[in-house]
Amino acid sequence: MRLAPLVLIAAVGLAAPAARSEGSAPKLGFPLACQIGRDCEVQHYVDRDPGPGARDYHCGTRTYQGHNGIDIRLLDMAEQRRGVEVLAAAAGRVARLRDGVPDVSIRAPGAPSVVDIECGNGVVIDHADGWQTQYCHMARGSLRVKVGDVVATGQPLGKVGLSGDTEFPHLHITVRHAGQVVDPFAPAAPAGSCGAQAPLWTSAAQRALAYKAGAILNTGFAPGPVAMGAVEDASIGAVGPDAPALVAYVRAIGLDAGDAIDLALSGPDGRVLARTRQPVTRYKDQQLVFVGLRRPPGGWAKGTYAAVSRIERPGQPPLERRFKVAL
Repeated sequence: MRLAPLVLIAAVGLAAPAARSEGSAPKLGFPLACQIGRDCEVQHYVDRDPGPGARDYHCGTRTYQGHNGIDIRLLDMAEQRRGVEVLAAAAGRVARLRDGVPDVSIRAPGAPSVVDIECGNGVVIDHADGWQTQYCHMARGSLRVKVGDVVATGQPLGKVGLSGDTEFPHLHITVRHAGQVVDPFAPAAPAGSCGAQAPLWTSAAQRALAYKAGAILNTGFAPGPVAMGAVEDASIGAVGPDAPALVAYVRAIGLDAGDAIDLALSGPDGRVLARTRQPVTRYKDQQLVFVGLRRPPGGWAKGTYAAVSRIERPGQPPLERRFKVAL
């Protein structure tokens, strides 16, 4: 199940990404004040499949049917609460905006309807010659611009939120030309082609947004079993010498059938105390895996406990993250 479909601020029909002449297209800077691989990751790309299937610009699975933009997600709600600025990708004039939509996950009990406000709080910027960028799911009350403002590349527009049709904090950015969706990674490429082609991104943004088939989003330790909601909310309890259990966890995104998640927890003497290897049987936007053990009768041995998480994918180097805690 895909995480967060999007409908536009204004009633503009969604068209399959089409070939576009680069012409006077703007060069787009990275639109968030975060660093990919450190405190944010790309969750979804534009769907370039012209039919009922879904395929990203790399001919991969990091998208879903009809997705018309790029989702750059924060690691968790702790990052969102700290405040991450949404930045204008290119110079232009603010054409439309919306504020006042509450920051509530669509999965929250009693969450209000988001019909016709799926983008949540957002901004549309007009650029030259019919080009637009649209920024969605911003935090209520954070918008720093008004309609008619002229903005510079990199200027803060507001902050990442949880407004509209979403269940995780992220920026959804859509690029359009003459009202039609454009994939900024391959704006002039035929719909079924693969690979970046004459991207609209600046060289710095292109490097930051280098394609990943998948990524490790979160790792850590917990005093007991771990739930996805607690990872997302950054509400997992601390682990200390008296913890009733020691559990290592990893949350990964962009997993494909045939992948496997291997997670091992070792004690201060280097001996593996617990390990799991979970195969992935179908595409997963995100998956949480944890492994651990209860406190032994004599208590925890003092020292450093280490965990290693590996995302294994056939034919590719594994994604690996090492993390540790002292007890």
